[in-house]
Amino acid sequence: MRVKRDNRVTFTSVSIPTALFKKTEKHIENTGFPSVSSYVAFLLRMILSDKKSADKSNYETEMIKKRLRDLGYL
Repeated sequence: MRVKRDNRVTFTSVSIPTALFKKTEKHIENTGFPSVSSYVAFLLRMILSDKKSADKSNYETEMIKKRLRDLGYL
């Protein structure tokens, strides 16, 4: 969990299987990611951002459909 206090970011630990950790270490070699933790945080931000965008897109699609129904097109 990331918590901001006085402009400082605190961290917590998440456990993953050792084999997955080692595989991830090999995967990020020469990528610029300084650690498995920073890579995992990057992936989680991407996934959560995509979900938020998808939720917003679904909402917008439903609003367009509602408007078209209200106008008699659907």
